[in-house]
Amino acid sequence: MKYFDWRIWASLVPIVGGILLTSVTELSFNAFGFSAALLGCLATSTKTILAESLLHGYKFDSINTVYYMAPLATMILGVPAMLLEGNGVLEWFHMHETIYSSLFIILLSGVLAFCLNFSIFYVIHSTTAVTFNVAGNLKVAVAVLISWLIFRNPISAMNAVGCAITLGGCSFYGYVSHLLSQQPAPQGTLWTPKTARSRMELLPLVNDKLDDKLRQHREE
Repeated sequence: MKYFDWRIWASLVPIVGGILLTSVTELSFNAFGFSAALLGCLATSTKTILAESLLHGYKFDSINTVYYMAPLATMILGVPAMLLEGNGVLEWFHMHETIYSSLFIILLSGVLAFCLNFSIFYVIHSTTAVTFNVAGNLKVAVAVLISWLIFRNPISAMNAVGCAITLGGCSFYGYVSHLLSQQPAPQGTLWTPKTARSRMELLPLVNDKLDDKLRQHREE
């Protein structure tokens, strides 16, 4: 069972509060869209927690996790995609002069999706699901700031305050995570979030079970 230090919980408060301020005061805010996005966040958080249990609990690596999750995702999304977008996909195929160009686009999107999922599991393996979600909230605040700097999208003072609070909370979370990683965990307690202490811990491609077998073989 995992235990979180009270400072971790405290650092999550400004992150969540800042994101709420940034989202509620958005120019195109819609209650139904916000509810759908919230439901999507809950589903994504559940997926990251399950992925962490595979990566840390069952000693999976990033490639194995993608290998087992990809068929399940295909089965879950395949039927709704054919029912809701089947005709649209056929029309999209007919829009191209040759089938090779459309197949190339599909192949390229598949490669990008694989790289995305691999990078997600890489981060979760190297850290924790909580750290991954904190990084996702940081991405939202940074996206709002970049939209203002590059595209000159209007943001209110509340937007700016929300972004600042989120950035401050993420910085505090990183500081607390670093402090906890330097402290020895009490016996029988698994402290989180995990911060890599060596380069080997940043190699999710290495199968920990294989490492254990090699280590036992060397000791024998």
